[in-house]
Amino acid sequence: MYLLFSLTAVAQSAKGGKKISSDLFGLFFEDINYSADGGLYAELVQNRSFEYNPTERKDWSPYSYWEYLANGFSYGRISVETSSPINPNNPHYMVLDVEHIGKEAKFTGLSGVGLKNTGFEGMVVKANDKYNFSMFVRQLSKEPISFNISLQTPKGKVLSESKISTSSNDWTKYTANLIPTQSNDTASLVILATSEGKFAIDVVSLFPEKTFKNRPNGMRADLAQLLADMKPSFIRFPGGCLAHGDGLDNMYRWENTIGPIEQRKEQRNIWGYHQTTGLGYFEYFQFCEDIGAKALPVLPAAVSCQNSGGTWRVGGTGQKALPLDEMQNYIQEVLDLIEWANGPVTSTWGAKRAAAGHPTSFNLQYVGIGNEDKITPEFEDRFKMIFDAVKAKHPEITVVGTVGPGQDGDDFTKGWKLANNQKIPVVDEHYYTSPEWFISNQNRYDAYTRNATQVYVGEYASWGNKMRNAIAEAAYMTSLERNGDVVRMASYAPLLAKKNFTQWKIDMIFFDNTVISPTPNYYVQKMFSANKGDYYFGKVITKDEKDNSLAASCVQDSKTGDVILKMVNYGSAIKPMKINLGKFGPDVYRDAEAEQTVLAGDPDTENTFEKTQNIVPTSSTIKISNTFDYSAPAMSLTVIRIKTKK
Repeated sequence: MYLLFSLTAVAQSAKGGKKISSDLFGLFFEDINYSADGGLYAELVQNRSFEYNPTERKDWSPYSYWEYLANGFSYGRISVETSSPINPNNPHYMVLDVEHIGKEAKFTGLSGVGLKNTGFEGMVVKANDKYNFSMFVRQLSKEPISFNISLQTPKGKVLSESKISTSSNDWTKYTANLIPTQSNDTASLVILATSEGKFAIDVVSLFPEKTFKNRPNGMRADLAQLLADMKPSFIRFPGGCLAHGDGLDNMYRWENTIGPIEQRKEQRNIWGYHQTTGLGYFEYFQFCEDIGAKALPVLPAAVSCQNSGGTWRVGGTGQKALPLDEMQNYIQEVLDLIEWANGPVTSTWGAKRAAAGHPTSFNLQYVGIGNEDKITPEFEDRFKMIFDAVKAKHPEITVVGTVGPGQDGDDFTKGWKLANNQKIPVVDEHYYTSPEWFISNQNRYDAYTRNATQVYVGEYASWGNKMRNAIAEAAYMTSLERNGDVVRMASYAPLLAKKNFTQWKIDMIFFDNTVISPTPNYYVQKMFSANKGDYYFGKVITKDEKDNSLAASCVQDSKTGDVILKMVNYGSAIKPMKINLGKFGPDVYRDAEAEQTVLAGDPDTENTFEKTQNIVPTSSTIKISNTFDYSAPAMSLTVIRIKTKK
């Protein structure tokens, strides 16, 4: 429930409040469940650079998701080659030798030899919208090659087409605009050579012009807007397990993900598919800036995931460590990131950021080192080397460490010992467990040491997307606000999941190419994230303290003066709470009107692709006073925002 009303009142913060983190609620994005390619990243072509590989999936190859075409009794040959790529980071490309273009009178279509790509289970195109096509071609024969580029329905109806002719024996980028005459959810891109000759082709791309904020190489607009609506304080990226990777060669190296897309290094995704890195560090930072969130990039601690090679089956024995003689170069890579994000345009890496179109600093504040790593001596040695180097050269950067993959256990204990010894500013705790655990552990952080290492709850969820899961998480989130002087940040995980492509079945937002299904968990996260404060006040909301199904918190946003109440009822019946706003001024809120939004429902209800609005917040207008009673509906979250005018 979200409650909003306007008053004339004394703003800033009331006396007696406890200062808490203003960065408390944010997002964690990892390329899992096809969250990036085929998801948030708006590229419509799948396997655009012919880099798919059987090491990612046994039935994959550079030819995957491409269909060879020989229309109208034409014929030719096709091969994948690596001898003269656009860039060493992008080694594979396709060669087509068009030997004959058919001219049979009985064939009524367009004759030619070429390729068709169906994208990620079809390309969604909208009538009269513009789609930006590009490809790199190297002419291998003497005469220019003529191409017909089109968008087609599954039955071959042409929705839009354009013509291109090659002009160089060097790799050259060719572009065209396609504007469909009709909408279609399962369109294909067809590239047809209509003249004889031989050519190489690579990095075939099709983007909607209407990306989020109309950014080139940008985000799928509807998904991105759903995230922007949450008003997160930060975004953690790119992982997760994706960050430290499946073996040392699979670690996510940020430098490989910036610059022109044809120069970026694609690689295997630890979650069993492919990552183009088209959604790379520049795009992550730009998205953070676009939605007003701080960037929290996570870099490997020079060790790979302990589950590398599938060793999670035998206890997670797969961690590999970068050789010590390579550590100075790796440390420099970490320092280079900070220069790239914040350095002046006259610096080496600041100049690269400026060349990408962002001359001003990204104002990076946080850097994560490691992700739920096994706390081995190898990890500790390398973490200390990186941490000390960052601290020495960039004391303005807050380093976020890690304390293993669980809420307790050996790695947790060792990680916290390391944090205390090294005085790490913030460490990242993770836990995925039952709703009952979240209800029973609302006092987890009450006894944590203050004025010491703070906590980032970087990944958490209650193993479900039903209403009961979301409300259990809401109850726990009130305790994070209450302990916001030691809990610096928190983010639910995972964030996105594409239908039929999930590796992790408990996620915040489910989607396919046309439908988005936010979970009840999403609405809980949004209601907290969009209603953060930076001061916490106790004893404003009175409830039965013996009933752990009830939870509540009161915060104030000192920038606006807004007072925000959150009330949670995990029980099966309506339960009373009392609110006293006296500490914010006598009679300040007498007979004030408020807008009330309620998230409530049956504990086993969830949203689906067929019924995306089974659980959604609802709004109404009520009146409140300086003191008032509230009846919290069963299985509900209530957020009351008291908006003051200075």
